Amino acid sequence: MSYKIPVLFVCTGNSARSQIAEALLRHTDSQNFEVASAGTNPKPIDPKALEVLEKAGVSTEGLYSKALETLADRRFDVVITLCDKAAQECQLLANPAEVLAWNFEDPSASSDPKAFEHTLQAIHERIKLFVLVKTKRN
Repeated sequence: MSYKIPVLFVCTGNSARSQIAEALLRHTDSQNFEVASAGTNPKPIDPKALEVLEKAGVSTEGLYSKALETLADRRFDVVITLCDKAAQECQLLANPAEVLAWNFEDPSASSDPKAFEHTLQAIHERIKLFVLVKTKRN
């Protein structure tokens, strides 16, 4: 069995962006990545986040909101924050090999009716590039 790169997506609420990112990375390449998400101040998952994933044909199975502290005993090779606030609060993580700060606007706070679709598309584009870089063989 080959090694799967453990990746953690972190957001403040773990209610939209990090959930979307977790589902998209799992959908895009579950063969090479073991993925989780958490929040620095978790809130229930926004139903619109689940709706936009399902509409895009991405499984929402196993998604649930969780606190960052609940994953403190797990080691992640890559930690990706999805908002500046989480990036600042993420210093408590135990020595991940790599921390990436991606800043996406919170679709839950937007008045744009297509905010969740735009967020999904933007995160998906970034994830496709991330997968390409991380799985490139020399």
